[in-house]
Amino acid sequence: MTYAISNQIANDSALFARITAAAAEEGAASPEYTTSSFLRWPVAIANDVVAAYASALAAGNPNPGGDEAVITDQMILGVVQANWPDNPNPPTTT
Repeated sequence: MTYAISNQIANDSALFARITAAAAEEGAASPEYTTSSFLRWPVAIANDVVAAYASALAAGNPNPGGDEAVITDQMILGVVQANWPDNPNPPTTT
C-alpha cells in the first residue's frame, strides 16, 4: 500500500458515492456526513480494496472505484459494517 493510492481511493468520487449508498442502506440519517466523517478512510486503507484498486490502475482501468468487478459491494459493505460509528449522525446544534 502506498499513501498515494490510498489518497486516490479516498478521493474517488464514484467510490465515495458507493460508500455513501452503503451508509444509507445501513441506516445513516445523513449518509454523506457518515461517509465523509467516518467511512471514507477505512475503505481507502482496507488491504483488499487497495490491492484491487492498484491492480485495476496498473491494468489501465480508468474507473476502478466505480467498477463493481474491481471493488465489490461486499468489500465496501464489510468495511462499512466493521467501522460503523456509535453515532453516525451529524451533531445537532441548539
